[in-house]
Amino acid sequence: QVQLVESGGDLVQPGGSLRLSCVVSGVTFRLAVMSWYRQAPGKERELVAYISTAYNTIYADSVKGRFIISRDNAKNTVYLQMNSLEVEDTALYLCNARLTYDSWGKGTLVTVSS
Repeated sequence: QVQLVESGGDLVQPGGSLRLSCVVSGVTFRLAVMSWYRQAPGKERELVAYISTAYNTIYADSVKGRFIISRDNAKNTVYLQMNSLEVEDTALYLCNARLTYDSWGKGTLVTVSS
């Protein structure tokens, strides 16, 4: 059974930083394409960042230069380092693992507010 468990969400002031983690079990992690998505209240879920099995990365335009996605295959974990946070980054952040099918975590809440 595939499980994804996110952590690291918190309340932070604008300009602050957070690091999100997602620990994956039940799959061969190194074979999974990993992504972070987010969903703000009243908005559709959107892709934030993606990292392939070859460590290639893609970012949403809104987070380029501020967020960094990385993975540690030895720890079955994908990270999202978020810097220079803005109020607009407030959302539930969800981890996605893709092999032949998609698996999702339940999310971790990031609130950016003064």
